[in-house]
Amino acid sequence: MSDARDVQQVLARYVRATDRRDASAMSALFMDEGRVEIFQGQSDPVALGALQGAETIGQATAGMMTPHPARGWSHHTTHDSIIEIEGDEASIDAQFIVYNTVGLEQPVNGWPQGSVGAQGRVNAIEAGYYHSTLRRVAGHWKIAVHRITLDLPHAFPGA
Repeated sequence: MSDARDVQQVLARYVRATDRRDASAMSALFMDEGRVEIFQGQSDPVALGALQGAETIGQATAGMMTPHPARGWSHHTTHDSIIEIEGDEASIDAQFIVYNTVGLEQPVNGWPQGSVGAQGRVNAIEAGYYHSTLRRVAGHWKIAVHRITLDLPHAFPGA
């Protein structure tokens, strides 16, 4: 696989770990001293917070993110990746959209006559950009700094 594809795979694994709220999978993507920086707004970004350290980042994924609702899931999707690689350093810049998927509960007597296809709803709930700086460590690309720039205002628990 090419370095560019390897870097893209790191971001693909990042969004899957986020959707699963998987602390160990998330931690494994970051350098030990890795950092996540969260901003709001594209033209004049406002810093909302930061996390330092692979273990802290993983625990935040598992413990600070809103749990999925019953019959629900999230799907983080990334688009239009721009990847630059110079030796053992790389960057990836990608747009993202997060979809909230919630299935309806099947009625006790089954779906009403005439029901066809998926039963539930899919709503876009977040959008923005990911910009990650990565370093090759022992032959594997790891995230050094992951910057999330959100398009929508965000409320955080306890803030």
